[in-house]
Amino acid sequence: MPLKVLFFRTGSGNEPVREWLQEQSKKVRLTVGSDIRTVQVKGPVIGMPLVRSLGGGLWEVRSTEGVEYRVFFFVLDGTMYLLHGIIKKTQRTAQGDLDLARERMEAVKEKDKLEKAKAKAAVAKKKK
Repeated sequence: MPLKVLFFRTGSGNEPVREWLQEQSKKVRLTVGSDIRTVQVKGPVIGMPLVRSLGGGLWEVRSTEGVEYRVFFFVLDGTMYLLHGIIKKTQRTAQGDLDLARERMEAVKEKDKLEKAKAKAAVAKKKK
């Protein structure tokens, strides 16, 4: 069963990966979108060269269209969350980009945890 795909959303409602993709050429959007779709269908375990684990549950979709593009993501409860997108300019990924992706991953996990706690409390309240 394919993963559901969601863009990370900031507190103000912005979707940074969607915005980043919209700034790219149509050809790049098609390539990156196709690569994301492949991961959505096959899962991150398809591995290199398309997907690489960055540790701690963080992954990257690796796309090439003249230059290298990366979309950082993680999977939670059957949903692929797109966290951060970059144009890869050096061999090593900038620590700031990795830190930002990890911060966003933790924010999604925290929000999910709170929503599950609310749902559990609502069910318990209905049983009373």
